[in-house]
Amino acid sequence: MTTEVTLPTTSASPTARQVWTRTRGIALALAVLLAAAVAIALVRSDARHGELDPRSADPYGSRAVAELLADRGVSTRVVTTLDEARAATGPDTTLLVAAPDLLTERQQTRLHAATEGSGGRTFLVAPGGPAVERLAPGVTADPALSYDSALAPACDLPAARRAGTADTGGIRYSSGHLTADACYPSRRLATLLRIPDASAAPQEGTPGDTVVLGAPDILYNDHLDEHGNASLALQLLGSRDHLVWYLPSLTDTTAPEDERGFFDLLPSGWLWGTLQLFIAAALAALWRARRLGPLVPEKLPVAIRASETAEGRARLYRKADARDRAAAALRSATRTRLAPLVGVPVAQAHTPEALLSALSAHTPGENGRHAGGQPLHTLLFGPPPGDDAALITLADQLDALERQVRRP
Repeated sequence: MTTEVTLPTTSASPTARQVWTRTRGIALALAVLLAAAVAIALVRSDARHGELDPRSADPYGSRAVAELLADRGVSTRVVTTLDEARAATGPDTTLLVAAPDLLTERQQTRLHAATEGSGGRTFLVAPGGPAVERLAPGVTADPALSYDSALAPACDLPAARRAGTADTGGIRYSSGHLTADACYPSRRLATLLRIPDASAAPQEGTPGDTVVLGAPDILYNDHLDEHGNASLALQLLGSRDHLVWYLPSLTDTTAPEDERGFFDLLPSGWLWGTLQLFIAAALAALWRARRLGPLVPEKLPVAIRASETAEGRARLYRKADARDRAAAALRSATRTRLAPLVGVPVAQAHTPEALLSALSAHTPGENGRHAGGQPLHTLLFGPPPGDDAALITLADQLDALERQVRRP
């Protein structure tokens, strides 16, 4: 009958309860962060699904505008690629660019080249500084946004005067065009600009132009019935028979390839933000540092005898069944003490070739054996003992060897 021997776990191995106690705070924090991220994603996806999409009936969609324009005889077609948007330009078409900032620099340049001189209307929804400068040269976006959403026209543009107050407050623009209509001003800068196309002779009917709108609110379903939003949106988008609604997509495979790296995709100011974080981390490290100078010796509050320390370590080795580590510690300490006694540098105490040849001259044994009959190489560099009795025997033999070498 055989019995299976179960090796005891080491004293340093933490239990499952200890692991849970140590990690439950981190696990709870990660769970809270994950739940918050999921909740935010759900809220944002519910609130912004189909934003500025004329096919979407969501609060931030634009289906109501498209339906009202259809009642007035204006057709609406949605395009998602640059090539489709460029091909749709013409004197009887209004091209609405829903998110100009999503276009790359090269896309913006090509789109402006297609719309310039086409005789149609280009309607830009809330373009930022770099985008508006390329799509509507001569127009500059102010970094400061408008404080108010609902603004009065304060211009001679017929569509604005008929609509009255509207929710155009957002990005504010300034223009160097003398013939531009600057409407709905906020702190002396316009939130709606109409720039006539002076690059070509006017076509038959309505001449071409570009309209820059500082905020998309007048196109949203839930804001269309407020103030004069519906009137302004229908007049600006219904001046031509056809409306092409361009929704730029990041997956536009027909767009020209741009040599843009990872750092080009980061928002402006990221470098200064990273530098500030680095400085803050360095200051925090200096504040939390504990050893800014040389170590200061400190007396122990309690003196512990060497025998107690050795006994405590021996008990730990025994509890862990670590005979290999105990034997290695005994042999290493013995070799370190024997090396100076036989004229071997301490640095070579653990080299068999240097230590064993010198020991052979100081031990009374023969053929590389000490007085107890055990080969020196096996005694000092041999394999670990197989049981506790062999470990005790090894310790006794090492003590005997050291006494032999120290004996005059």
